[in-house]
Amino acid sequence: MYLFQSFTCSEAFILVVMAYDRYVAICRPLHYPVHMTPQTNTALAASAWITALLLPVPAVVKTSQMVYNDVAYIYHCFCDHLALVQSSCSDTTPQTLMGFCIAMVVSFLPLLLVLLSYVRILISVLRINSKEGRSKAFSTCSSHLLVVGTYYSSIAIAYVAYRADLPLDFHIMGNVVYSILTPILNPLIYTLRNKDVKAAITKIVYLKSVM
Repeated sequence: MYLFQSFTCSEAFILVVMAYDRYVAICRPLHYPVHMTPQTNTALAASAWITALLLPVPAVVKTSQMVYNDVAYIYHCFCDHLALVQSSCSDTTPQTLMGFCIAMVVSFLPLLLVLLSYVRILISVLRINSKEGRSKAFSTCSSHLLVVGTYYSSIAIAYVAYRADLPLDFHIMGNVVYSILTPILNPLIYTLRNKDVKAAITKIVYLKSVM
């Protein structure tokens, strides 16, 4: 459970760091080499990872101190925090509240920061006169926007599946989509942005068509 929550938090925070990188690149292009130095990039990435490693600790410690039967059934495909809490014999109210607060910090706050960055980016892009300049700016953000959209839409699916009066299987499936879909799509999305990969795929397709 700790590893799952840590990796989830790190992904959300890294998306915020990437949004800030796009913001500086588009809104302050002349200052980009000064603001986004290797030291700054290292500090931002380290901050995201350290925060992600520390944030789930209270929930994990409190969950480990709860009382369980000799045999506890977790109705899930992995150790989801809420599923683990609900299988306990203890009072689940404090843990449920803590899990909700952590979810808000991990989901809502990063989303708000990403949206603020893209509002500023959109304002800057609309001020660009040339069509080519706008296209280049949007191309810079396209892969990141696609990942952000996939990540938060999967969270929305998991949340709706939990809050709506749906069978337990739908809740589990929502969490599976949330935990698996984005990590699978991320490498594909960012890899296809690479020019060398595009050239290799084009070459393979061309050779197959010739053969």
